[in-house]
Amino acid sequence: MTPHRVAVLALDQVVGLDLGTPSQVFRTARDADDRHFYAVDTCTPGARPVRSSAGFQVLPDHGLELLEAAGTVIVPGVYGDVTQRHDAIEPEVTKALQAAYDRGVRIMSICTGAFVLAAAGLLDGRRATTHWAHTDRFRRLYPAVDLDPDVLFVADGRLLTSAGVAAGIDLCLHVVRTDHGSQVANQAARRCVMPPWRDGGQAQYIERPVPQAPDTSTAGAREWARQRLHESVSLRDLAGQARMSVRTFTRRFRAETGLSPAQWLLHERTDHARLLLESTDLSIDQIARRSGFGTTAALRQQLHQRIGVAPSAYRRTFKGRAPS
Repeated sequence: MTPHRVAVLALDQVVGLDLGTPSQVFRTARDADDRHFYAVDTCTPGARPVRSSAGFQVLPDHGLELLEAAGTVIVPGVYGDVTQRHDAIEPEVTKALQAAYDRGVRIMSICTGAFVLAAAGLLDGRRATTHWAHTDRFRRLYPAVDLDPDVLFVADGRLLTSAGVAAGIDLCLHVVRTDHGSQVANQAARRCVMPPWRDGGQAQYIERPVPQAPDTSTAGAREWARQRLHESVSLRDLAGQARMSVRTFTRRFRAETGLSPAQWLLHERTDHARLLLESTDLSIDQIARRSGFGTTAALRQQLHQRIGVAPSAYRRTFKGRAPS
């Protein structure tokens, strides 16, 4: 097996955590024989050292020629002029990114790396996201981009963008899940000590980062519901588990997850159905019941609405990719 090659393009004032995220996540994605699915390398313009925003220098092994051999290119977040002016990136960077995209390469950004993709003209007319704190400036600089600041990441064809910092992990896990199925992504997430999927969007982190006290959290009720996806779970049941009124529970649930309880439950059931489709030989009807949809028609409708395919088509695409 030849690993899929990932090129991480570091520019001056690169964000340290963003720079390390692709290597950490993709190198933990392995098959049943512990072989790596991805090979990750870092490059800079001219293979020159660049400064990080954390006070250290990055000494790369490659220049921009690495993009010519890569199947995926990732631009980590940056600070400084790149987020202030649309003409701050070097012309050779723009040319290399455009050429990579024209060749069919998948292009990704983490956090403010979206400014680089936008400056290169790759996001015009596309849906994208970036860190919520930079939303106003991004829209002023790049009005042609359909910016959604409320989500953790956006996948618009071969162009993928993520919100701030840790959302880069969510995006990388999403790519692993798309490439090799939920089991591989779940194993990678466990190695990174991360949840395979985070609920909601980055809106939940703007107003209230964490619950103020354990007894005000809806986390316990969410975990209770995850163990009962095959059952009928009502809003009143969830509120009762949290020992809150329905009104208080609904408000706090949305503040913590960015979703209504009903939306969250649909996402959980859909993700569970996807895992069963990939990793078991259960019939579609059995999977519909075990994931709480009740009927094949209900599962088909929700799966098509969420990811655009029928259960049988999803199974054909992903079941063979999951490790035994």
